[in-house]
Amino acid sequence: MTSNCCFYMFLVIGTKVICDSLEDHVSGLGIRCPLGYFPCGNISKCLPQQLHCNGEDDCGNRADEDNCEDYNGWSLQFDKHYTKDKYNKMKSLHAFQTNTPECLAGAVPAECTCQRLEIFCDAAKLRAVPSVSSNITIMSLQRNLLRKLSADTFKKYQDLKNLYLQNNKIRAVSEHAFKGLYNLTKLYLSNNKISSLKPGVFADLHRLEWLIIENNRINRISPLTFYGLKSLILLELMNNSLAHLPDKPLCRYMPRLNWLDLEGNHIHHVRNVTFISCNTLTVLVLRENKISSLSENSFSFLQMLDELDLASNKIESLPPYVFKDLKELSQLNLSYNPIKKIQVDQFDFLTKLKSLGLEGIEIANIQRRMFRPLRNLSHIYFKKFQYCGYAPHVRSCKPNTDGISSLENLLASIIQRVFVWVVSAVTCFGNIFVICMRPYIRSENKLHAISIMSLCCVNLAAFIIIVFSYGTMFYSVHQTAVTATEIKNHVKKEMVLAKRFFFIVFTDALCWIPIFVLKLLSLLRVEIPGTITSWVVIFILPINSALNPLLYTLTTRPFKEMIHQVWYNYRQRRSKKGKSGQKTYGPSFIWVEMWPMHEMTPKVMKPMLCTDSSDASVTTQSTRIN
Repeated sequence: MTSNCCFYMFLVIGTKVICDSLEDHVSGLGIRCPLGYFPCGNISKCLPQQLHCNGEDDCGNRADEDNCEDYNGWSLQFDKHYTKDKYNKMKSLHAFQTNTPECLAGAVPAECTCQRLEIFCDAAKLRAVPSVSSNITIMSLQRNLLRKLSADTFKKYQDLKNLYLQNNKIRAVSEHAFKGLYNLTKLYLSNNKISSLKPGVFADLHRLEWLIIENNRINRISPLTFYGLKSLILLELMNNSLAHLPDKPLCRYMPRLNWLDLEGNHIHHVRNVTFISCNTLTVLVLRENKISSLSENSFSFLQMLDELDLASNKIESLPPYVFKDLKELSQLNLSYNPIKKIQVDQFDFLTKLKSLGLEGIEIANIQRRMFRPLRNLSHIYFKKFQYCGYAPHVRSCKPNTDGISSLENLLASIIQRVFVWVVSAVTCFGNIFVICMRPYIRSENKLHAISIMSLCCVNLAAFIIIVFSYGTMFYSVHQTAVTATEIKNHVKKEMVLAKRFFFIVFTDALCWIPIFVLKLLSLLRVEIPGTITSWVVIFILPINSALNPLLYTLTTRPFKEMIHQVWYNYRQRRSKKGKSGQKTYGPSFIWVEMWPMHEMTPKVMKPMLCTDSSDASVTTQSTRIN
C-alpha cells in the first residue's frame, strides 16, 4: 500500500515537471522572468523593464530593442488595407516614368502638366475647372482659387479615379457636382471653406473608397449625405465644426466603412444609435472634441473595432462596462481627460488589448488589479513613471523615468558629468570656507543677512525682494554719506558699493532668468527638449549656490584687510627669523563687518606690531557714524 502511494506521488511530480518543461520549451522563452523584467529573446537572461528600447544592446542579441514602436491600432490597419494598393501604384508609376513619359490626354492648358493620362494643375491660379480630355484618370487642382463646384462640372470624366481639390477656397458644392464619376476611388476636399454637404451629393460615387474632408467648416452631417457610398472604406472629417453626431445610424449607406476620423470637432455626446450599423468599423478617432460623458452602450455595436481614440476630451468618469463589447480592441487611448477615478475592473473585457494610453491622468486609486487581466498588453503610457510599477508585466511602459532621475537622461554627456563634480566641489568649498571665516567677521546689519537668506528662494518674488533690499541699503548708505564732511570720499565709496550690489544682483538674475523662461514656456505647453532641461539643472541652477558664499565673503572689505594682515605678519616673521631671542606676535583680530562700511582712521587701519610679551595682542576697532 505504501509503495503504491509513493509510486503515484512520484508519477504526479514527474508529470508536472515534464509538463512544465514542455511548456517552457513550447513558449520559446527558456526562462521565466520575475515581474518588472522581460526576457532577452530565447536566451536565459532577464532585464529590468526600464532597459527596454533605451537605444543600447543590453541583451547582447538586440532582443531588448525589438518591438519598440507602437504599431497597434490604425497603423496596423493602414498597412493591412492600404499598403498593397500604395505599392502597386508606385510600381505602375515607376513603369510609367521609365517607359511612357509622354502625354496621352491630348491638348492641356499651359498652366498644367500632363503625364500619360494624369493632369496636374497645382498652384496655377485657376478659378474654374479646366476642360481637358475626357479619358484622364487623375486630376489634381490643388492650391488654386476655386470657389464653387457647379453641377455636372466633372460629368464627362467618367474614367477619373483620383480627384484632388485640396487648398482651394471652395464654399459651395452643388448637389450634382460629382455626377457621372462612377469610377472615382479617392476624393480629397481638405482645407477649403465648405460649411455643408447636401444629401445625395455623392450618390454616383459607387466605387469611392477614400473621402477626405478635413479642415473645413462642416457643422452637421446626415446619413443621407453619404448615400451611394457603398464601397467607402475611409472617411475623414477632422477639424470641422461638428457639434453633434446624427441621431440615426451613421453607417447606413456605408456598409464597408472601416476607418472613421472625427478628430478636432466640437462633439459633446456620443449617442447610442450613431454607430448601430458600423459593423465593419475598425478605427474610430474621436480625440480633441468636447465629449464630457459616455453611456454604457456607446460602443456596443462596434464589435470589430481595433482602435478607439478618446484622448483630449472632457470625460470625467467612465461607465463601468463601456468597453465590454470591444473584444477585438488592440489600442485604447484615454489620455488627457479629467478622469478622476478608474474602476478596478474597467479593462477586464479587453483581453486582446496591446496598447493603452493613460497619459495626463492622475489615477488616485491605481493598483495592479486594473492591468492584470491585460495579458497581451505590450505598450502602456502613464502620466508618472512611478505608475509603471503597477503594470510590471508590460514590456514597454512610458515614461520609464521622470527625465532627471537616471544617469542616461541627466548625465548623458561626459561634460555634464565632469561639471557636476566641479560645481559640487566649488559649492562645498565655498560653504565650508564661509562657515570657517564667519566667526571672524561679525555682521551687525540684519537687513544684509535677510538679503542673503532670500537668495535661497527659487521664485520671482524672492528676486524682487533682493532688488528692493539692495536698493534700500544703498539709499541708507547715501543718506548717511550726505551728513559726512568729506563728500568726495563718500561718493567714491558709494560708487564702489553700487558696483558690488549690481554685480551680485546681476549674477542672481543670470542664474534665475532661464528658470523663469522655462517655467513660462511650460505653462504655454511649449515642448522643451530634455537636453536643455539637463543643462539647466546641471550648469545654471547650482551656479547661484556656488557663487553666493564666495561673493559675500571674498568681496568684503574686512576679508581683504584680514588677508592683508596675514600677509603682513608673514613678511614680519621672515624678516626677524634670523634674530635670536625675539618673537614676533601677530595681533589677534575680530573684524566687524559694517554695511555700509564707514571710514576708519589711519590708526585703526594699520595694526600695531608688539614685540613685548606683555602686549601679546592688539585688537583693532572701528567706530560708528550715527
